[in-house]
Amino acid sequence: MTQTDPRRRIPRTDALLADPVLAAAVTRHGADVVKAAVRVAQGRARTGEIEPGEVADAARAALPSRATTLRPLLNATGVVVHTNVGRAPLSAAAIEAVTAAAGYVDVEYDVATGARARRGRGTLAALGDAVPAAGGALVVNNGAAALVLATTALAAGREVLVSRGEMVEIGDGFRLPDLIESTGARLREVGTTNRTTVDDYAAAVGPDTGCILKVHPSNFRVEGFTSAASVEQLAGVTSPDGARVPLVVDIGSGLLRHDPLLPDEPDAASALAAGATVVTASGDKLLGGPQAGLVLGDSDTVERLRRHPLARALRVDKLTLAALEATLRGPVPPVTAYLHAEPDRLRSRAERLAEAVGGAVVQVEGRVGGGGAPGVPLPGWAVALPEQCAERLRTGDPGVVARVERGRCLVDLRCVPADSDGDIERAVLAALARGD
Repeated sequence: MTQTDPRRRIPRTDALLADPVLAAAVTRHGADVVKAAVRVAQGRARTGEIEPGEVADAARAALPSRATTLRPLLNATGVVVHTNVGRAPLSAAAIEAVTAAAGYVDVEYDVATGARARRGRGTLAALGDAVPAAGGALVVNNGAAALVLATTALAAGREVLVSRGEMVEIGDGFRLPDLIESTGARLREVGTTNRTTVDDYAAAVGPDTGCILKVHPSNFRVEGFTSAASVEQLAGVTSPDGARVPLVVDIGSGLLRHDPLLPDEPDAASALAAGATVVTASGDKLLGGPQAGLVLGDSDTVERLRRHPLARALRVDKLTLAALEATLRGPVPPVTAYLHAEPDRLRSRAERLAEAVGGAVVQVEGRVGGGGAPGVPLPGWAVALPEQCAERLRTGDPGVVARVERGRCLVDLRCVPADSDGDIERAVLAALARGD
C-alpha cells in the first residue's frame, strides 16, 4: 500500500466509534453490533465500493433500526387474534406496565417488611376481581401449560376421562392425547365422536380416575346429530365412594365473562358457576393480554397445582405479570375493541382509503382467529387492490399484512388503529408505485 493509496484515508475503528451517532448506538445495540457495522463499512471502502470519507455514514446506515429482529406489522387481514403476527396486541396500559416492570420491582418482595412476598400478587388479585367465582388463581406460561399442570397434579399415573369428540389438535401438530399422556396420565376415551352423554362418563369412573376433562373444540364445529354433556352435568359425577370427581374445563380462548357477540364461546365465570373444579385458558387470545396460561377455580385445588414441582418450570416472568395485570385492570384492550368494531365506522374508513389510493370498497367478513369462535363472522369492509400488492405491502415499510382472496389483495382496517390509517395509505401508495 503506497503513501498515496486512498485506503490509508480509511478512518480507524476508534475514531469511528467516537462519532456521536455511533457512540450513542452502543448504548442501544451493544458494542459488538456497532463494531460489526464499522468493520463492514471499512471493508466496503477497502474494496473501493465507497470513498473513505463515506465510511462513517455507511456504518450509521448499517446499524439495525430496532433492538430486536422482530419487525412491527400492521394487521390488515381482518383476523383479530392472528397467531402468525403475534395474537393479541397489547393495550397502551399493558405496554406501559411492561416498561415499568423492566427494572427491579417488588414482584416477590414486600417493601413494608423486607421479607419475601407472594409472587405476582397484584395480578392474581386482578384475576380474582375479574372472575369472582374463582376461589384461587394461578398464571403459567401458556394455555397448554395450564392444562398440562392441571392434569399432572390431579391425574399423574391415573386416568383422565375425555370425550372422543374432544380429542382435538390445538395447532402446529400438537394433539391433546400426546399432550396429556406426556404428563404421565392415561387418557380414557368415552362416548363417540358426535355424541357423548354424562352417563358415558359416569360409567367409566373407577378407582383409577384422576379427573374428568372437558375441552372446548374451539377451532372446529361438529354439526348435525350431536350432543355433549354440559359442565353442570359433569360436575355432578361422583366416584364409587361418593366423592366428587375433579372436573377440569379447558375453555381455550380466555373469555372471562360471557360476550353476546360470541354466544357459543365458553367463559370462565359461567364454567365455574356451573361447577367446574378448575378452568384453564389462554391469556393472549380473547382476553387480549400477553401470552399466558390461566388456572382459575377451587382454592384448595389451585393451591395444590401451585405447590406442584412442575409449576416452577411453567411460571411466568415479571413482564408477563405486569402486562396481564394492566390488561385486566386497564381500558378495553385492542382485541375487544376490534371484535366489536362498528361496521359503519369501518366502511367510512375504508371509503376514505379507497378514495386516496384508487381502490374499490368491498364487503367482507373478518374472523376472531386464534382458534376462537370459528363460525362467527365479523361483518366489515375492505379496500380491494391488485393481488400483487399483498407481497409489496408485506415487505414495505411499515409492513402491512393484508389477505389475498379471489385474486384480490384485501386491506381490512378492522385491526388497524384508526391513527394508523395514514400509514396504511402511504404503504398502499408505495406498493402501487412499485408496481408501476
